[in-house]
Amino acid sequence: MNETPVIQIVEARFYEDIADELVKGAVQVLEQAGQPYERVSVPGVFEIPAAVHFSIRALEVHSISRRFAGFIALGCVIRGETSHYDYVCSESARSLMDLSIRNSIALGFGILTCENYDQAWTRAAVDQKNKGGDAARACLRMIEIKKDLRLTTQ
Repeated sequence: MNETPVIQIVEARFYEDIADELVKGAVQVLEQAGQPYERVSVPGVFEIPAAVHFSIRALEVHSISRRFAGFIALGCVIRGETSHYDYVCSESARSLMDLSIRNSIALGFGILTCENYDQAWTRAAVDQKNKGGDAARACLRMIEIKKDLRLTTQ
């Protein structure tokens, strides 16, 4: 028996209040669409691609019927005084793009890359830019495209 595919929200918890707001926006969109989801927390943005990869590999290794309809990557990186920001931003984005292309996954990219906390909050807040909601909508649209191209049956 095949389970209904879920969307996995992978949330970086380094900035907890920002993460909570991003998730809030994503969950509102998914619930409005009637789309089941699950949440996985990771320490920071750098760990998001590995968590997505682990989920994909677990399905392959264990040959289970469960499927992910897509993934939503949520987190925040705020520029500091060192080049750490640049590495985290570029490597996480590149790794997620590689995973989405290599594995034909529907991905909603909701990783904020900001200069300061105020910018991050404006982008995360559901009553402002709601980037968590935007990431969920992007994931849902990519799922539709996969269905239209018959890359998935559900």
